[in-house]
Amino acid sequence: MPLSTLAHRFRLAPLAAGLVLLTACASGGGSRAPDGVNALYTQLDQASKGYETALQQAREGDDQASEQSLEDSLDSLKQAAARCGDTPGCDSQRFFSVFDRLLRLKDGSFFGADDLETVGEQSPEEAVASEPGGAAALPQAQRAVTLLRGHKLSELIAMNGPVKAALEMWLTQWRSNLVDTWVNYQYMRYEMWPQYEKADLPEALLFGIMAKESGGKVHAVSRSGAAGPLQFMYATGLRFGLNSQNGFDTRFDPSESARANAAYMDEQLKAFNDNLELSLAAYNGGEGRMRRMVNGNTDVSFYDPAIYNQLSEETREYVPAVLAAAWLFLHPDSYNLHFPKIDGAPGHVTLKRPASLSELTICLGSAQGMDNGWFRTLRNLNPRLNPQDQQPAGTQLQVPKELESVYASRCIDGPWPILASDLHSAVVPEVVRPEPRRTVHPHSRYVVRRGDTLIGIVHRLGCSDVRELSDLNDLKHHRIRAGQVLRLPACRR
Repeated sequence: MPLSTLAHRFRLAPLAAGLVLLTACASGGGSRAPDGVNALYTQLDQASKGYETALQQAREGDDQASEQSLEDSLDSLKQAAARCGDTPGCDSQRFFSVFDRLLRLKDGSFFGADDLETVGEQSPEEAVASEPGGAAALPQAQRAVTLLRGHKLSELIAMNGPVKAALEMWLTQWRSNLVDTWVNYQYMRYEMWPQYEKADLPEALLFGIMAKESGGKVHAVSRSGAAGPLQFMYATGLRFGLNSQNGFDTRFDPSESARANAAYMDEQLKAFNDNLELSLAAYNGGEGRMRRMVNGNTDVSFYDPAIYNQLSEETREYVPAVLAAAWLFLHPDSYNLHFPKIDGAPGHVTLKRPASLSELTICLGSAQGMDNGWFRTLRNLNPRLNPQDQQPAGTQLQVPKELESVYASRCIDGPWPILASDLHSAVVPEVVRPEPRRTVHPHSRYVVRRGDTLIGIVHRLGCSDVRELSDLNDLKHHRIRAGQVLRLPACRR
């Protein structure tokens, strides 16, 4: 059986069933509804029958007729939904719930081979496991896991006011951040996605978290001290194996960060009985606080006033923003959003002459339409390197595979590496500022206030660093509490 027909069959069956159920709901109150509303519900019923016809045609192997039946049914559904909004008494949600199912396919088509999500109780892998060729015959994009504990991720994203508002923000004011995240992620995907895949978590969720947390910038650090592409706090990172390796903070490692994030989300999903919104709220606002709010009732909605009204403004925005970014990852074309095509195949180069990441960015130029240059990508793929430090010849660097030939043609001989080296070696006069006159004697004391963090105290008082302050006070995992008296090293204020 052809693969397209097989995928076609398994996608259509649940849609037809869903439409029959929705039509039954619409028809149930037909005798009490105005004639105009009944006419629209009849049109919905006809669209449902059109899908049943398409299903039967697919089973018979007539893919062309099946596709035409689907197209006609979809057009009918669109027209009825548009008229429903202007018809008193018509329940638009009945139409939108059907139409949303169609939006869960990347471009609204049931026949595209590059769909990021499938519809139905079985994944494509399960559907074709017993057929010739098996799951291995499926395109890579279709193998991307989009299930969350047996449920389609799309089914768990409530298309409510907060999520719609977040969709608008991603498509307007945050649009450039979303596209930058997409580009950054495509080059790191080979490191990050396998970690989520092992945990059987949806790739769209990983993208949504990263879009909101860092925009795919591996070296991002927040004001509160959260670090890395997925913004782990120091203590939480330690819990999940993110520590210091030869002076390098592994929170900045894309693969390690994705592994720890998958483990954290798995833990929270178990704690909150697979309630995705509560789990995301715990990731942002603190798991302890969320568990106290929920108090064992894991069926409570994130939007229940008893929960929602107690959350910080940041967390109230964070959860729908992550879900909206995940939704757009799955269905960009449905929102007139077109992510750039990126070849994220991994590669490497061995330096033929000494160069820093900054110098390489200059000599690589704007290959493959990367108008902003390759600096961010090179940093993300080589997170342990200081981009300003010149690496010796023979150093192996991770780069997108497409840059292997670009490096060979531009960065070994010729004018570009010479120019890059000249710019990099430029000397900027150093401004020497006098030390502040007021100092605090070593081992003076500070009383921790509510809301203080160790990194905040260090920055505010001008102390040397977090680790020195932590070691001086024998703090475990950098934890402090209000009222605690800390001994201070020499600080400026």
